[in-house]
Amino acid sequence: MKSFLKYREIWLLAGIVVLIGLISTRFPGFADPANLRQVFNDTSILMILALGQMVVILTRSIDLSMASNLCFTGMVVAMLNAAHPAIPIPVLIVIALAVGLVLGAINGFLVWRLNIPSIVVTLGTLTIYRGATFVVSGGAWVNADQMSPAFINFQRAAFLGLPVLSWIAIIVIALFFLVMTRTATGRSIYAIGVNPTASVYAGIDVGRTKFIVFCISGMIGGLAGYLWISRYVIASVEVANGYELNIIAACVIGGISIAGGIGSVGGAVLGALFLGIISNALPVINISPFWQMAISGSAIILAVVLNARGERRQGRIILRKAEAA
Repeated sequence: MKSFLKYREIWLLAGIVVLIGLISTRFPGFADPANLRQVFNDTSILMILALGQMVVILTRSIDLSMASNLCFTGMVVAMLNAAHPAIPIPVLIVIALAVGLVLGAINGFLVWRLNIPSIVVTLGTLTIYRGATFVVSGGAWVNADQMSPAFINFQRAAFLGLPVLSWIAIIVIALFFLVMTRTATGRSIYAIGVNPTASVYAGIDVGRTKFIVFCISGMIGGLAGYLWISRYVIASVEVANGYELNIIAACVIGGISIAGGIGSVGGAVLGALFLGIISNALPVINISPFWQMAISGSAIILAVVLNARGERRQGRIILRKAEAA
């Protein structure tokens, strides 16, 4: 029998299909294509963020500051739009990417040059970036009536039957797939997660690659900052508070190994979609918030168990090959 690890995305996709089928027994309209397109659109931001987190986790690191990056960057672009509504939306998006890049580069520099564990660095910057949001805004909110119509409506415009937000998610997914499967950077990211020491002997600059992945996660957090604020039309210090847990949960459910080196773009996307279906469907069929959290938590625990079993099985296979040699 083929290894389960090789087909983890297929099993996750099958689980999503079963979940949709079960929900449809209580709410028949849930499986309608129009509703599924809406679920995809609602989950787009989480998908994008999960991909940014994925590349970090693959290198045996973690970025706990993504939601705070989102909050700070979203506040910056919202304040810019409120003060200068004539700034084109593409320019604001570039600014969001640049601000997010700077915040991610700070994380990457501390991990790379000072050799501080990523969990310590990003736990600190999580609070710093959230506090910086308060300083920049003076504790004030930016509301819908202060934002320009273009700022709010850009991602809501439809193209070929899908909102622009969904197309942005599709483009980001495609770019990550190309980077992870067709470039030397993608191969280096996987190699570092599998064996950092061997990667050094293979000529891979481990520290520099980790710096790059934090820059990527920072840019993704910046992009999500604009998307989040323009979608929910409010910018405040509390935006996306605690959302870093959802991002990590999407990765874990999608089969991204916390130990690094194992995972795929498809897995991260499906993990986010799984959480998106739960958050969209369970309130409709009158499932209490407690059971929503219980189901999400159970899925995370099950995913960790399956990942751990798969990694042990892979380790035994390598050991047998070594003994046979």
